Amino acid sequence: MIILMANTEPILDSSCVDEQFKEKTTGQCKVSKFYMTRSLINVVGAVVVRNKQVPATNISLPSTTDPPSKLDKDSLCSPWFLGLISSDARLYKLCPEVWDTWTCLDARNLTRHCVRYTKMSSQVMEKLGSNGVVKEHLQDFSVPSSYEAAMEALSSLITSQKRGAKSSVGGTYRKLERMSEYLKILGLEEQIDGLKIIHVAGTKGKGSTCTFSEAILRECGFRTGLFTSPHLIDVRERFRIDGLEISEDKFLLYFWDCWNRLKEKVTEHLPMAPLFQFLTLLAFKIFISEKVDVAIIEVGLGGTNDSTNVIEKPVACGITSLGLDHTEILGDTLGKIASHKAGIFKPQIPAFTVPQLSEAMDVLLERAHELKVPLKVAAPLDNKKFNGLKLGLSGDHQFINAGLAVSLCKCWLQRTGNWEKLFQNDIQEADLPESFVRGLSTAHIPGRAQIVYDTYPESNNSLEVSENSCGDLTFYLDGAHSPESMEACAKWFSSAVKGNQISSSSFKLKNLEEVWGNGHIQHGSGNMEESNKLIKQILLFNCMDVRHPHILLPRLVSTCASSGTHFAKAFFVPSMSTYSKVTSGATIPSDICRRDLSWQFNLQMLWEKIIHGKEVGTLLDKGAKMDNAKILPHEFLYEDASRCSPADNYFACSAVMPSLPLTIKWLRDCVKQNPSLKVQVLVTGSLHLVGDVLKLMKR
Repeated sequence: MIILMANTEPILDSSCVDEQFKEKTTGQCKVSKFYMTRSLINVVGAVVVRNKQVPATNISLPSTTDPPSKLDKDSLCSPWFLGLISSDARLYKLCPEVWDTWTCLDARNLTRHCVRYTKMSSQVMEKLGSNGVVKEHLQDFSVPSSYEAAMEALSSLITSQKRGAKSSVGGTYRKLERMSEYLKILGLEEQIDGLKIIHVAGTKGKGSTCTFSEAILRECGFRTGLFTSPHLIDVRERFRIDGLEISEDKFLLYFWDCWNRLKEKVTEHLPMAPLFQFLTLLAFKIFISEKVDVAIIEVGLGGTNDSTNVIEKPVACGITSLGLDHTEILGDTLGKIASHKAGIFKPQIPAFTVPQLSEAMDVLLERAHELKVPLKVAAPLDNKKFNGLKLGLSGDHQFINAGLAVSLCKCWLQRTGNWEKLFQNDIQEADLPESFVRGLSTAHIPGRAQIVYDTYPESNNSLEVSENSCGDLTFYLDGAHSPESMEACAKWFSSAVKGNQISSSSFKLKNLEEVWGNGHIQHGSGNMEESNKLIKQILLFNCMDVRHPHILLPRLVSTCASSGTHFAKAFFVPSMSTYSKVTSGATIPSDICRRDLSWQFNLQMLWEKIIHGKEVGTLLDKGAKMDNAKILPHEFLYEDASRCSPADNYFACSAVMPSLPLTIKWLRDCVKQNPSLKVQVLVTGSLHLVGDVLKLMKR
């Protein structure tokens, strides 16, 4: 027997194999298990070969899920093989008929002491070749990052069913029953009860409330775990430990552990977990393994049937503001939606909500009464009462979410016996401890009421920006995609751009600006260079058809107009990200200029109808081939609405742009060519679009 390893020098040879391996009988086969814990090992991977004369081209990799037929360039690229080599104490068979070979890896030990196999250096590759294992197949070949393999694996879990359709995931078990079975497979069934969880559902403000809660308890000195959705750029954003997204190394460790354990147990009656179920399981795995003091869990969708509702013993539950969203799944009335949200209530576990419309509140109270749940309404924070407290998340609506977070955190501290330890009852019920104030003021969520100042670098090929200095092109990012959140977004944007205008001049507002018919603001004369800037507000928009843009866009326009904010132009652009693939933060799709634009043209027709008050074109069928979007001349930015000619299919108020990178470049070029121009761009309607903008600008 010989041991072939990717290492500077082999650490085992045939003389010590039997002493180093523990053997046990499984059927008629002997399984050898070897834990590599030597810190000198710089690559994971070990192969026990009993017949070194067999050609490497015959290596096979059996598994429960259609493995590659042999070890070649393509199979080494596959998620299956990369999952194999990153597994957690799994034993995998390598073609026993030919090799009678077994391999084994312990990811917990390997990751602790080794560099991952999937980042092999050229020296390591050469070492493998010199040992004669797979030399002819590894020449001029580099193994891809296992993180990309993990993204491919995650993408395979995305179902293609339409929202609201009956689940296409087969099997004997219902959704939450499957979650319970998955927890058993992962060995988390009992451990999950040890997590001290705050569970939050709602229509809008879930992520903000969870973020405030996490920041508060972290400032109180606790080790925190935060699970939210969706992510903007990288899936690791969903899992935060002590306020920071989980590292790539740890993510891979826990990901492949969960992946391989579940894949081993996949049957006709218990299929592989779909994407969000898997991510929820992964969150529990991470938080339990990382030994967090508190886990703040945001519901994905609804409540009753949500994957997170496998939680049976939370410390406290919260329901944020309720509204009409996901109606195709949750129902078309506030009462039906409230019933789903109240599904996270657990018998006698304290719950909190915010002021709701009576239709929703009645349902919450009824459900709370049935379960003997002490349900309280958390009052919005009064910033005047707390010396002008400035929240880390912008917008007046955030004081509602902050009030709920404060109530949840106080309850958590009291029920876990930590309130008296921290504050010795010196804090009055109506007061905020200093740690609470710090948490509320430092909380941050990318893509929600976020302002990014573009300083456009020297290179025309780079889109990277700095947020540390103020430029003439500013992006206001908010992933609002419901009527209520769009209204809040519009109020925030109007307030933010006015604040920017006021801060740029010493004149009073009435002497400062004049709103023109084509939606830009010109400052009056003054002694500051900024006072002479021509300011234009631009809308950059995209959304899914189920988000009802015929409701979102009018709400946005009317709310902004009531505050004196008018858009000079609206641009409709397809998102780069897709709903059928999970990618890393470094991945930019190669086909972004070849996307179907029929939906964006329909959005444009809707916008023009709002602006002109009448139908201006014919809506296109979904999937209609529309590729006539083109880059506009820079003069288009200054054209007045009176130039619109619907009969000639020409619109001066809006445009469909072929891709997001080209749109950003066009805006940047406009500003660079006119030093007197200041452009403020609201990016909204889709978290995918917001995430894509951030991804592009931080490449």
